[in-house]
Amino acid sequence: MTNFFKVAGHVFSIGTDRDIRPLLDNYEPFAVEPCDGVAFAVEVQDSGAKIEFAEETRQQDEGQEIVCGHTADGSSVFEFFLGSRLTGTLVCSDRYRRGTLYLAGAADKFAVNNSMMVMYALATAGSGTALFHSAIVSQGGRGYMFLGKSGTGKSTHARLWLRHVEGSELVNDDNPVVRLQPDGAWVYGSPWSGKTPCYRNVAVKLGGIVLLSQAPYNKIVRLGGVQAYAALVPSISGKRWDRAVADGLHATENALAMGVKVWHLECLPDEEAARLCFETVKGESK
Repeated sequence: MTNFFKVAGHVFSIGTDRDIRPLLDNYEPFAVEPCDGVAFAVEVQDSGAKIEFAEETRQQDEGQEIVCGHTADGSSVFEFFLGSRLTGTLVCSDRYRRGTLYLAGAADKFAVNNSMMVMYALATAGSGTALFHSAIVSQGGRGYMFLGKSGTGKSTHARLWLRHVEGSELVNDDNPVVRLQPDGAWVYGSPWSGKTPCYRNVAVKLGGIVLLSQAPYNKIVRLGGVQAYAALVPSISGKRWDRAVADGLHATENALAMGVKVWHLECLPDEEAARLCFETVKGESK
């Protein structure tokens, strides 16, 4: 059984020898008919087999860990841990166009979602596409993206907009996709939305990007040039030590830094911060 999905114009497939639809409910809004020319394809297998590989790096965040490395034949490997439990191992080939996910347990949604995000971010890096770690709301036909380290308050600030800024809607709360189009940058909902289940197959033109940091006051300033570029990089998923991936992401980051307005908001988690942010970004976007 093979399922096809489209996110930000990129089609990908998930194949398995059994029915894993209970693991794919968040993908349903993005389902499309079977087709050729997919950006990448992943096969899911039930297997407790240990994949031997040389570790390159590991990333930890809020009880989750991803270990990255490569096999003797050069295939990229990613192990996904939830707490101390291995949930699955992804082996990638053909420049991230093909992948096999070996589940460590009977079925694990965590491993499936992380594998698909890794494959998506790497396979589309050269196509003017970036998978962000951010929250985004739409208002007045434009999307406004909130960036920051984990725990900074991205989701909180998005909720403040929903509560206090009329016409605001949540597009995605954790992993939206930005893609460069001939008429500018657009932001898309995705099947990956963290702790808040928001799986909307929608697209809005990107109106602005706001880097958040906590402070005992509310202040917003415009960033430009290198500052704007530096604000974007930590929030974009990618394998930076892979030259082809890094070059593709750099081109996208550079285009966004030059073509989309970026601000830094030092703020409290209150209504005043949301209104200051909204009035500033909307005013300067006109």
